[in-house]
Amino acid sequence: MERIKIILEDITKLEIQAIVNAANAALLGGGGVDGAIHKAAGPKLLEACRELHGCKVGEAKITPAFNLKADYVIHTVGPVWQGGQQHEAESLALCYENSLNLAIENKIFHIAFPSISTGAYGFPLKEACEIAFHAVYIFLKTHPEIEEVVFVCFDQEAYGYYNHLVKLFKGDEFREMMEEKLKEGEHHTWMVKDHNRLFQNQD
Repeated sequence: MERIKIILEDITKLEIQAIVNAANAALLGGGGVDGAIHKAAGPKLLEACRELHGCKVGEAKITPAFNLKADYVIHTVGPVWQGGQQHEAESLALCYENSLNLAIENKIFHIAFPSISTGAYGFPLKEACEIAFHAVYIFLKTHPEIEEVVFVCFDQEAYGYYNHLVKLFKGDEFREMMEEKLKEGEHHTWMVKDHNRLFQNQD
């Protein structure tokens, strides 16, 4: 768990190898964290993104970070929430997994994530935090190359959810139950289905 950090910060100000951008499919900038990253990085980021010719939901692409304090920006496109019946959980988990795989390919071992899809795309924050944390936790178990993953929270609500998950994941019984679900191949759907139970002691 020491490889996962939770902070309340502006992701554009982080000095780290890579930050992740919650981008749209065109990769041409937008609102929220996407717009903030493009503004801080400067116009060369948009030029670099044009060369990538877009990105599909769940996939990830990389550019230099230009005027940002980070070295790279990894762009990933989260799913639009449609009630949870269109494989949104699986797609969101892929955003984290593919971003981490791309980081390793580029010898990036310290990476920071925003809360993907929780803004204009409408993904419920509790579910999104749970899916993100679980996807990263499982990835780190089999990829020792990644030394640090930072979840960058934009408000106290997200910060509280992530810290609650840290406490849950430290419990042996809960961790063993989740890893058993992973073996059964139903971890993403189980996470969304049972998110209310996971957070029942958080409020």
